[in-house]
Amino acid sequence: MQSLARITAIGSHVPAGVITNDDLAALVDTNDEWIVQRTGIRERRIARPEEFTSHLAIAAVADLAQRYNKDLTDVDMILVCTTTPDYAFPSVASMVQAHFDMKHAGALDLNATCAGFVYGLQVANGLITSGMHRKILVIGGETLSKTTNYEDRSTCILFGDGAGALLIEHDGDHGGFLASINKADGAGGKHVYRTGLSTTMGDFPMEGNGKIVQNGREVYKWAVSTVPAGMNEVVDQAGVSLDAVDWFIPHSANMRIVESICERTGFPVEKTLTSMEYFGNTSSASIPLALDLGVKQNKVQPGDLILLYGFGSGLVQAGSLIRWQ
Repeated sequence: MQSLARITAIGSHVPAGVITNDDLAALVDTNDEWIVQRTGIRERRIARPEEFTSHLAIAAVADLAQRYNKDLTDVDMILVCTTTPDYAFPSVASMVQAHFDMKHAGALDLNATCAGFVYGLQVANGLITSGMHRKILVIGGETLSKTTNYEDRSTCILFGDGAGALLIEHDGDHGGFLASINKADGAGGKHVYRTGLSTTMGDFPMEGNGKIVQNGREVYKWAVSTVPAGMNEVVDQAGVSLDAVDWFIPHSANMRIVESICERTGFPVEKTLTSMEYFGNTSSASIPLALDLGVKQNKVQPGDLILLYGFGSGLVQAGSLIRWQ
């Protein structure tokens, strides 16, 4: 089905607090050179104790509205992609709705971890193309610092906080979503998780006591062995080649993963946009943060073909080819 939805605005926000690699070296056995070589991360933004995902999401939407002079009163759906909501319920999306007094908007939180934002865009495109909605906010927001174990040097070097938002509107002539895929391998969920009401996954005993636990080696192997095929599947569906893609925006998990994916596909790292260097791994926020950096730096231009690809705990992945307009 031909897309009837296009992206019309973008906004982002990161908290003021910063944790550098040297700061982490004072907490665990690590150093700046080791972290940069293995992850590409130099800093990460950290929310204040009283600052939560809803605050970052609201600030990202406010940035979008101000930069693009957008009226949000007629938004009819809010999708917030997050793994770190303020509460189990109510949803972050409902708090965004209340803040902006969007009287006609539905509100839904989505959890597809680091692939969440691309899943959210796919849901928004489907809702608009089906005729059910006409104007949707898709927000990726996280306060991962609140779920990070700062005594675990394998994970505390990775995660940061932030939010990004896109406005998706009905457009019968210039639909911007060209192709999409999504997949899951739930059996691999034990490789990266955070406990909740349950502390077992089948017969697998979970650790962490509510903090992030990750088997980095297994996640790396899964990502570099599956994402390249998924990227080619997306562009094949659109009837183009990877050579036609202007920008590749993967989840900013770790620069070594991104480099390996590019090496396996032959896609130039120079045409890849990431957000991990100064924001860290922000899960569902990493792709919109990277996209907005590209917009602000005048790299992303109208008409560009952009391949978005998220992957993370679940193990889930989602890719979309979009036309920037």
